[in-house]
Amino acid sequence: MEFKEKPARSGEEPVLTLTERNGFVRQADRFHKRLATEDTSNYKLVRRHDIAFNPYLLWAGAVAQNTIVDAGVISPLYPTFRVRDGHDPRFVARLLLTPQLISAYDGIAFGSVPRRRRSSVRDFLNLPLPSIPNHDEQRRIAAILDQADALRTKRRESLALLDTLAQSTFHDMFGDMAPSATVDEIAAETKGSIRTGPFGSQLLHSEFVDEGIAVLGLDNVVGNEFNWSHQRFITPSKYEELRRYTVSPGDVLISIMGTVGRCVVVPDDIPTAINTKHICAITVNDKQVLPEFVRACFLWHSGSRAHLRRQTKGSIMDGLNMGIIKAMPIPVPSFPLQRDFTHRAQMISANRIGLVRASQKANDLFTSLQARAFSGAL
Repeated sequence: MEFKEKPARSGEEPVLTLTERNGFVRQADRFHKRLATEDTSNYKLVRRHDIAFNPYLLWAGAVAQNTIVDAGVISPLYPTFRVRDGHDPRFVARLLLTPQLISAYDGIAFGSVPRRRRSSVRDFLNLPLPSIPNHDEQRRIAAILDQADALRTKRRESLALLDTLAQSTFHDMFGDMAPSATVDEIAAETKGSIRTGPFGSQLLHSEFVDEGIAVLGLDNVVGNEFNWSHQRFITPSKYEELRRYTVSPGDVLISIMGTVGRCVVVPDDIPTAINTKHICAITVNDKQVLPEFVRACFLWHSGSRAHLRRQTKGSIMDGLNMGIIKAMPIPVPSFPLQRDFTHRAQMISANRIGLVRASQKANDLFTSLQARAFSGAL
């Protein structure tokens, strides 16, 4: 049953937020500040192992159990529940986050606004559940899933730490170095060394085909690591019309539309490809700078980033263009220093690839155990 326990004294317990992906988190940790009003007397108290859901995001899996504090307060918007005696709280929490139940949550959501479809407490409580094992079996299953989930968490934490290592290395080596050139000045001395992709009728979506010459877009750079998450192609004859937009190994790519300011270096094994209008490609003068160093300046150098923020009025980011990119200031350290940084960055990237694979294996293991646990096969 739903319950509504209010805090004994306003302001004593930490304010919690219920997220789609990470369950309950401290509001101050998520937003780096307190968003709740000082008076939380109308908030709800959630004790350890209490469960709540966001009625407007339940369809996306926004249901969670408090496992981070002995007692906290949450918005009165969230319906709150306690697990009945005779049932293991961790088992119930795992059950509520199975793919089958998340799919069922989507079925009980109503409303015309896709991201604000609401679910009622009554419909939530009336959802049918699979056969529930006895209490000892519940505890055994919960312990196995908790261990598998802990492995996933460690992989994610290690990946997050590794993601900051290259940035920290760059700051240690070049953070205090003042800019001494612009991007325009370190680009190759060839026509079109800084270029965006074809605009308007030069390349229509209807001209993409299933195989041929690759076309690089936002999804290839959005994670600041080059990837082939989505592949699109044009015919060889169309490529001949757009040859001037060819992207080569070692080019630096920057997203200038949509999610802008993302930056990658094109890998050596790329096939023949061009970039779309959403991407600016830079062929660097390899007698002055190395591509990995230029990418790092776009992402992390304070002077370079300050220029981009000023030119785009500071809102990460309104949009970039070739003029802004050409004028961006960067430092130009000695080649030995750039080579040292590039070597370190490539080693970090190689380790990251291995850790991503390990993380995916941990996710696959958890998914397999979860499916077996709630089908009686674990």
